[in-house]
Amino acid sequence: MKSVPQRMTAIDPEVPGGPEVLVPVERPVPLPGAGEVLIRVAAAGVNRPDVVQRLGAYPPPPGVTSIPGLEVAGEVVAVGADVPTEVIGQPMCALIAGGGYAEYAVAPLGQCLTVPAALSMVEAAAMPETLFTVWTNLFERGYAREGETALVHGGTSGIGTMAISLCNLFGVTVIVTAGSEDKVAACRAHGADHAINYKTEDFVERIKTITDGRGVDIVLDMVGGDYVARNIKCMADDGRHVSIAAQGGMLATVPVWEIMRRRLTLTGSTLRARDEAFKTLVADELAGTVWPHVAAGKLKPLIDRTFSLADAAEAHRHMESGAHMGKIVLVP
Repeated sequence: MKSVPQRMTAIDPEVPGGPEVLVPVERPVPLPGAGEVLIRVAAAGVNRPDVVQRLGAYPPPPGVTSIPGLEVAGEVVAVGADVPTEVIGQPMCALIAGGGYAEYAVAPLGQCLTVPAALSMVEAAAMPETLFTVWTNLFERGYAREGETALVHGGTSGIGTMAISLCNLFGVTVIVTAGSEDKVAACRAHGADHAINYKTEDFVERIKTITDGRGVDIVLDMVGGDYVARNIKCMADDGRHVSIAAQGGMLATVPVWEIMRRRLTLTGSTLRARDEAFKTLVADELAGTVWPHVAAGKLKPLIDRTFSLADAAEAHRHMESGAHMGKIVLVP
C-alpha cells in the first residue's frame, strides 16, 4: 500500500441547489472493500447526471457516497480483500456509482480499465461513463451494426461525441442533431456523417431526405417527451429506439399502430443503478472489443475544458450553459 492520508478534499454538498453548493470540504479517505481498489484521482469526468443529483432529483443508489462523480482516472494506491497487490501502482480509469469529485475514490476492480499510454489521465477520466452508456445502449440494446444508420440527439454532448466516434470506428453512418450552426460544424468536424440544426430545421424532414425516405435503423434519444413520436417518424422498418434520458419530458404519446405495422422496438436503460456484475460484464466486453482501438490511439474522447476540483461550481455552470463540445473534466 502506498502512503495514503486519512483525510481528503472533496465536493460533497449538504443541500441540493445551484452550482454554488459545490464547495470543497474535507472528508475521510474511503477504504476499499472486498474486490475494490482505491484510486488517487488524477482527473474526474463531469456528467449530466451529476447536475441532476446536485439539484436533488437523482439521489445516489443505497449505500453509495453522496459525493458526486461517476468516472475517474488515476493511480491505484490501495486494494481491498480479494484484489492482488500487483494492481497497486497501475494507472486505471473506472466507472463508479459516485465519489469522483474527490482526491481519492473507491472503485470495484471489475469496473476498471487500464489506462494505455495513448491516453492522458484527463482523457481516460472522460471515457468510462459515456463509453459504457453508448456501448450498452447503441450497440447492445440497439444492435447497431456495420452498414446501418443511427440518429443521435445531442451531438455535442459527451454522449453524442462518443457515439459519433464509436459509429465511425464500427462502420455505422451517424446523423446527429445540435442547437446551432457552430455546433453542427463541430459535429461534422468530429466525424458525424450528417448534422442537423434542430432550431432551424425539422429533423424529421431532413432525415427523410438524407435516407431517401427509408429512415434510420437506430435512434439514441436523451430528450424524451414529444421527441419520441417524432423519432418514430424517422425510423426505418424494424428500427430500434433507445431512450437514455428524458430532458424534454418523462411522458410520451406514441402511435401504437405504427410500432406494430413497422415492427419497431422501443427500449431504454439507465446505467448507474445496474449492479456490479452487469458493469463488470460490460467492462470485460469493452476490454476486448473497444479498448484495443483506444490503446492504438484510434479512439479518444473529445475534451471541452478542464477545471480544478475547487472550481466544480464553474464546471457545472459551463455544462448548464450548453456551450460545451465534448467532455468537461475536473482535475484535483
